Amino acid sequence: MPRIAYYYLGLTGFFALFLLLMAWPTLLSSDHTLPTAVILLISVGPLLLPFRGLLNRNLKSCTWMSYLSLPYFAHGVAETYVSSAWLYPALESLFSLMLCFGAGLYVFKAEKTQ
Repeated sequence: MPRIAYYYLGLTGFFALFLLLMAWPTLLSSDHTLPTAVILLISVGPLLLPFRGLLNRNLKSCTWMSYLSLPYFAHGVAETYVSSAWLYPALESLFSLMLCFGAGLYVFKAEKTQ
């Protein structure tokens, strides 16, 4: 598989995860104890930190994005286990794995320049 395909897999996983995390507390589920703005700030905020570097194909930012996707995977797995509505958490797990493996393999396949 060419290296750029891993980048596009990670980018697809990022945008899908971002859209899911934006839509989940606002459009798809309306019962929560915290205000919606706080939920969005906590869930979507960390994804935006290395976003510019991911778009510019910066290897450090891709590495950080790969690391950053792992708590989303853990949250998705735990929420799938305890929740009766399992679809959205399962999608969160899938998209975070796409982001993790796409960004990670993009960095791994980079040619060593030393």
